[in-house]
Amino acid sequence: MNIKDAIEQLADNNYRDRFTIFSVLALGIFVFYFWWVGFNVTDTSHLEQVKARGILKVISRESPTTYYQGYTGPDGLEYQLASRFAEHLGVKLDMVQAPNMTAVLNAVKNGDADLAAAGLSITNERKKHFDFATPYQEVSQKLVFKQGKRWPRNIQQLSGTLRVMADSSHATRLLKLKTAFPALSWSETSNSTSEDLLSQVLEEKIDYTIADSNELALNRRFYPELAIAFSIGKPEKMAWGFSNSRDDSLRAEAISFFDEFKKSGDLAQLTEQYYGHVEDFDYVGTRTFLRAARSKLPKYSQLFQENASEKIDWRLLAAISYQESHWNPRAKSPTGVRGMMMLTLPTARQQGVSNRLDPKQSITGGAKYLAKVAKRVPERIPEPDRTWLALAAYNIGWGHVEDARILTETMGGDATRWVDVKEHLPLLRQRKYYKKTRYGYARGDEPVQYVDNIRRYYETLVWMTDENTELFSQQKLLAKKQTTAGVSTEIAEEN
Repeated sequence: MNIKDAIEQLADNNYRDRFTIFSVLALGIFVFYFWWVGFNVTDTSHLEQVKARGILKVISRESPTTYYQGYTGPDGLEYQLASRFAEHLGVKLDMVQAPNMTAVLNAVKNGDADLAAAGLSITNERKKHFDFATPYQEVSQKLVFKQGKRWPRNIQQLSGTLRVMADSSHATRLLKLKTAFPALSWSETSNSTSEDLLSQVLEEKIDYTIADSNELALNRRFYPELAIAFSIGKPEKMAWGFSNSRDDSLRAEAISFFDEFKKSGDLAQLTEQYYGHVEDFDYVGTRTFLRAARSKLPKYSQLFQENASEKIDWRLLAAISYQESHWNPRAKSPTGVRGMMMLTLPTARQQGVSNRLDPKQSITGGAKYLAKVAKRVPERIPEPDRTWLALAAYNIGWGHVEDARILTETMGGDATRWVDVKEHLPLLRQRKYYKKTRYGYARGDEPVQYVDNIRRYYETLVWMTDENTELFSQQKLLAKKQTTAGVSTEIAEEN
């Protein structure tokens, strides 16, 4: 080998050595990088992952008690709670509806969702796979059947088809009952929601289902034929569910959030917003209202719409009118109030109403008076509390409402929240309380019931007009006919 060849071979060997060293170093760096990334991802807590992502992924199910699309956008108690929790974390909310309870639970198990906010009852079976945050509501399970059908008084009297949602707490409860009642039988479905099952009872496709008390209370406003046979077992607490295979950081933050939310009174206020007006169910009254909404309201709906405003929904005016007169233009009371909106004579004169028995004048006068009363409610009070306080004042006068607000504040409540004020309004009947007020005695329990009734009527009308728009499809034609015939001349002038 000559010198030239030796030099070239040495250079080639050096190149291969350098390349080998470089390759080893590169591979080492590559392996170290992915080890470091993997270590840090694994080491990052669930809470930190959510904050780094900037999104809280929540799985829910469609239901009036959880998450649904309302006429103003996404709504539901679970949606409102999740929205506030996301705001508390400083992230955006990504809330997804699952088709059934099985999908809800699997999404949390598989890590596709950070938590489940779907009206989950805390059961021993679920505790095997999930950890729960602070309970925020208590419900009981009700066996539901259709009004008019045979009323079973206990489990042993069931005769017919019973169907519940698969993977629900209802199915778990039935499984436990079967040990004591071997003859008990039922079917489970993953293709039907709780509302679907309630509809199947009404349509007589099945004889029974089981529903949580809160969900049933909301649905009976629209479907009064849903009857309760009996309660099944003890009440259960509801809470958000987290996978127990992940660290506890996000759940701990949720517990802290709920503790603060409870102490501030916000949880009680939010719960009252959705359930405070549906605690008492009146079967006859609900059926009467639904019939009147279909038969009487279309004749006057155009008048309500003409007197609505950006702040006052026409359906709210209609709900007030039903509470006042059951949409009877000739309505009179022994105390001297008259017409569709049951105006007193002084109030009617103040609003320019010359004939309280004229539907158009009465509705216009009532709308003006409500707007006037609403202006007296302090601007710092947010909705919907502003509206509920204004309705109470429409019934009893702002002076008495203000007295109740002062009592509320004196006794440690929040005078800007209807949930607190409604507890203290009835105290105006008791001398030891009203003697300290400016306006004195008042039947303070009446405006509480008054507001609750109107809220039920209003929500039912919203549902009816959203789901059954054809009900009012002829309202303009009716209005024209009324104008041609002279609605005001149809009603006798006041004496």
